[in-house]
Amino acid sequence: MSGQKSTKNGGRPLVGIIMGSDTDLPVMSESAKMLEKFGIPYEIEVTSAHRSPARTHEYASTAVSRGLKVVIVAAGGAAHLAGVVAAITTLPVVAVPMATTVLSGIDSLLSSVQMPAGVPVAAMAIDKPGATNAAIFAAEILATSDAEVAERLTVYKEELAKSVAEKSARVKLQYAGKTS
Repeated sequence: MSGQKSTKNGGRPLVGIIMGSDTDLPVMSESAKMLEKFGIPYEIEVTSAHRSPARTHEYASTAVSRGLKVVIVAAGGAAHLAGVVAAITTLPVVAVPMATTVLSGIDSLLSSVQMPAGVPVAAMAIDKPGATNAAIFAAEILATSDAEVAERLTVYKEELAKSVAEKSARVKLQYAGKTS
């Protein structure tokens, strides 16, 4: 498959990010940014379960042999792309429900969590928060066998905790003396 972007490991992606349309890129780029933060190589593709089923089948059926460990999928209203990929590959598939125009992503979320028994798809939050969390979840999966990724996750979570403490201190200063 073409369109690869990698950040380490000699260009061999460990995570695939796929979407049914390039209009999903503003959301799915959040997954890419987070994977880059963790130094995890990835590839990014547009493939549609409906408009390019052969391309989707090729992507999913060759994912393991290409060295992927996790696939993050933009899940539209019916989440067909995530479901089809999960049906074809043995890799973990993580759905990012997209905020659709009609139901604001509720349809995408419900479709992502309603996969039939035997075809698991992990579902994240709707839209950009979900795309960020999908990459963190992929990192957590990889961290089970990669000490460097595990360490980067530890540092990331420590940074999150530190940022909350800093925000709390700013809020306290801002409202000091205003309450009694």
